[in-house]
Amino acid sequence: MDLHIGLDVSLASTAICAVSAHGKVIKETTAASEPEELVRVLHDLPGRVIGVGLEAGPLSQWLHRALVDAGFDAVLMETRQVKGALKAMPNKTDRRDAEGIARLLHMGWFRPVHCKSVSAQETRALLSSRKAVQQAMLNIELSMRGILRNFGLKIGKISKGRYEDRVRELVDGNPMLEAAVTSILTARRELRKELAKLEKLLRGYAKIDPVCRLLMTMPGVGALVVLTVKSSIDDPDRFRSSKEVGPWAGLTPKRDQSGERDILGQITKAGDVGLRTALYRAATVMLNRGRASWLTARAWNVAKSRGKKRATVALARRIGVVLHRMWRDGTQFCFKRADAMRAAVA
Repeated sequence: MDLHIGLDVSLASTAICAVSAHGKVIKETTAASEPEELVRVLHDLPGRVIGVGLEAGPLSQWLHRALVDAGFDAVLMETRQVKGALKAMPNKTDRRDAEGIARLLHMGWFRPVHCKSVSAQETRALLSSRKAVQQAMLNIELSMRGILRNFGLKIGKISKGRYEDRVRELVDGNPMLEAAVTSILTARRELRKELAKLEKLLRGYAKIDPVCRLLMTMPGVGALVVLTVKSSIDDPDRFRSSKEVGPWAGLTPKRDQSGERDILGQITKAGDVGLRTALYRAATVMLNRGRASWLTARAWNVAKSRGKKRATVALARRIGVVLHRMWRDGTQFCFKRADAMRAAVA
């Protein structure tokens, strides 16, 4: 008997549902969210497991890798599509979700998600840590401004280096405020040190990585951007065409078509938020401070007719496409359109 397995993964336990080739539920059970337990349960099922489906999530990639190593044909499913399909069920439970995932796998109505390599996940862990530390520091600075504003003390526009001196200058002579800001400033100082360490570590990785050094030949693209792109794409060969990177990153317009109605809206914002943000920042730098190239010339032409914001989004999409092509072909960035075309033909 051929079985399609749906797994609804949570932190402590995983709901398991086995559906036959005829769509009949054969077995429903639960197991601990550990690879050994899941493999044991799947081996004990009364039939041949021909596919295992998991919704993409925090634990899914870890479990997916273990299931593949155990010899199972496991697939990660796109979260947005799975949630949309499971909404049709009147009652939402882990058991129902596992059954819904199994039926999606049985019908083939799902969009597979790439399981990233260990090195890509490690890079993303460093990038996420940097973002968390940076956000904590920004929250502290905003809290400090709010505290002092109650007393009519305005920090104003100030550089990061002079921020602490400015705060101490404002609270000088008030023992209560001095005590209130001392601990916050100490925490901010330590966060700045840790942020500098993480950024130095990430830049060091980018300098020794041949792919990152190649991608950084594009103006406006620094170490953080290329590390984000490399860890997000992971394997450039999984895209048939470089043009697929734009829609995958959520940088193409939504389309709502029905009968006589055909509306192009804002960008879809599907996919990796970090990648989309990094590409947009690279486009902003390229337009405002980067060296002129055929990419910026094309973006400024768009800006004349559609506005600078739309031009920046279009440039961000184009940057992702060109970076993927550079990575796949192993070619450096060409500032002139003719040189880029000759490199593409070669």
